[in-house]
Amino acid sequence: TPRTNGKAERLVQTCLREWAYARSYANSEQRAGALPGWLHHYNWHRLHASLGYKPPITRIPLNNVLGLHN
Repeated sequence: TPRTNGKAERLVQTCLREWAYARSYANSEQRAGALPGWLHHYNWHRLHASLGYKPPITRIPLNNVLGLHN
């Protein structure tokens, strides 16, 4: 849907700006190795204006059936 597309496009833009091109990497493997840490920061610590300046993890109930990883 157009609403979902906008959100996905914004995520891609943020990934490119804050992870992929935020610094120089020696090679693709090094860039890929930085992704898990960046995703953790994005979901657990980065404040999002659209969420009232809270990280996305705050939207998941603590009793989530799937559980939360650390």
